[in-house]
Amino acid sequence: MFYGEYEHTIDRKGRLIIPSKFREVFKEHFIEKFYITRGLDGCLFVFTEDEWKNQETKFKNVSFTKKESRKFNRLYFSGACDLACDRQGRILIPQYLKDYAGIKKDVIIVGISNRIEIWSEQRWKDFYDNTKDSFEDIAEKLIDTE
Repeated sequence: MFYGEYEHTIDRKGRLIIPSKFREVFKEHFIEKFYITRGLDGCLFVFTEDEWKNQETKFKNVSFTKKESRKFNRLYFSGACDLACDRQGRILIPQYLKDYAGIKKDVIIVGISNRIEIWSEQRWKDFYDNTKDSFEDIAEKLIDTE
């Protein structure tokens, strides 16, 4: 559903415009509200409402008696908030999430099939530079070629 890599900038009022390709997906699928939270590897995760419900079901079924599960759920769900685009396709990311992701001004917005990731430009470049050379090795380990 969400694919591609887009460079954007946080404006003076702290708003971020969502790429038009993603807004088209929102419109095609009647998505008005979505959820944003702390992601992994220092980025932010953005989910449609339906996908958020899937994530919530998955993680709320993890045993709360396990210390690591409690830690993860606390950080993941306490960071979550629902958002909607304004008429110009912009969102206002809460400051605590921008702080978590190291977002100041320049961002990279990445479509990862069922979610969107928002990265500070520098973190994305660091991730990409440190990972691109192992892309084939990662694929070999993860993808069954039978």
